[in-house]
Amino acid sequence: MIDYYARIAPVLIPHLADRALTVTRWPDGVEGKHFFEKRCPTHRPEWVRTEKVWAGNRAGEIEFCICDDRPTLTWLAQLAALELHPSLSLVADVERPTVLAFDLDPGPPATIVECCRVALMLRELFARLEVECFPKSSGSKGMQVYVPLNGELTYEATKPFARAVAQALESAHPELVVSRMTKDLRTGKVFVDWSQNTASKTTIAAYSLRARPQPTVSTPLLWEEVEKADRDAEADLLVFESAAVLDRVEEHGDLFAPVLELKQTLPEQLAQG
Repeated sequence: MIDYYARIAPVLIPHLADRALTVTRWPDGVEGKHFFEKRCPTHRPEWVRTEKVWAGNRAGEIEFCICDDRPTLTWLAQLAALELHPSLSLVADVERPTVLAFDLDPGPPATIVECCRVALMLRELFARLEVECFPKSSGSKGMQVYVPLNGELTYEATKPFARAVAQALESAHPELVVSRMTKDLRTGKVFVDWSQNTASKTTIAAYSLRARPQPTVSTPLLWEEVEKADRDAEADLLVFESAAVLDRVEEHGDLFAPVLELKQTLPEQLAQG
């Protein structure tokens, strides 16, 4: 685990840098107990950067770890911080997300194959708005689609916009899509979780390991891979372990780099609800 994080650091760290970081720690391995940790440990080395960020009325202001470099990432790995969950916004402006995020969660017997179908619907929808989006596997059972913004929109605009998109997909494809969290509604469908677009929430980082018996990784994908998995109904095509991800980066570089760089906006009338 430590070796993987040290080696993947050049492409992973840009997706963590300048963001409040929540981790899940598994000190006894993935079959043992675990805990979420927002507050940066007080026993941290003096060179670990921290920033105080408002974390909601219940938690108040918290001093988060900020992972800007390989030493910090390696230290976190040494603490068994297996999963890395950064904020969608930078600490310099916590109310302004750099992306619009959709978390696609399949309700059994649906799998990531059905998520691919929904992801392709999202790509088509945003293409009509002349906006690009980028897919990645969750490293677990679903996937995410990110729409880069890197502009002036706040969560007050992005959250209702994401909700409207999820509801529109549900209305058009009720046999496949659900936009409500109620678990009874999700059997055999894909829950399009729009609620991640909130300052207090986080999503799994690109290139983060997941706490599973296999060392699977949340992996940036090519749209061609999403199309193939959908066409062939092969869920295993989008399951990547750590060694394979290192090989993919060697071949493709960081497929998620545009998420950090591409500046886009949403149609003004839609962004305003």
